[in-house]
Amino acid sequence: MREVFHQSLEEIQSRLVEITDLVTVAIDKATRAFANSDVAIAEEVIADDVRIDELAVSLDELAIEVLARQQPVARDLRIVVFALRVSASLERMGDMAEHIAQLARLRFPERAIPKGLKGTFTKMGERDVEVSRTLSELLRTQDLRLADVIRNADDEVDELHARVFEKVLSDNWKGEPTATVDATLASRYHERFADHAVAVAKKVVYLATGDWDVDEEAIAAAAAQLHGRDVDEV
Repeated sequence: MREVFHQSLEEIQSRLVEITDLVTVAIDKATRAFANSDVAIAEEVIADDVRIDELAVSLDELAIEVLARQQPVARDLRIVVFALRVSASLERMGDMAEHIAQLARLRFPERAIPKGLKGTFTKMGERDVEVSRTLSELLRTQDLRLADVIRNADDEVDELHARVFEKVLSDNWKGEPTATVDATLASRYHERFADHAVAVAKKVVYLATGDWDVDEEAIAAAAAQLHGRDVDEV
């Protein structure tokens, strides 16, 4: 029974990584569709979001079954509860990517990015893709130092998000009302995407350390312990 239980825990982790990989594909395609007014790619993102939702529901069902049948305690219980909470964040990240794709489809054949903001949105999209790829690696390897990479990228997204609002609220902004709405919505979707990734990263760190407020030195020590290395080697 214990062997089956541990196989179930491994399956939960594997499914989390699978969902995150799909989310990475979604945000990558969504940002390209938004930048290039590519309605075909936008349609792919919108259609593929159903798969992300299905996998999230399937993961929740597996986690609930483990809770009911195995009645885990201590760290094992935390892993299952962790999976339930993370699947919800990943599903929302998929939704953010879908929303960006929907904006691209809505404005087709016109370009959704207003003049003067293409560079900002290009950087924001790149950071979100980086965040998602790093999150997938974090879930796959449990290398806690990657949590800092995600937080730093999120800080950049926040700065870019603020830059968009400064632009559309400035006296020099000449964009049409629809352009203003598109810019603020897309910027908000990018910002929320990264925020959900940070929330997941924090949960990974908590799962490993049992502490929500961990400094870089403690993260390095926990990462070394997880990977069987001395702290001085990190």
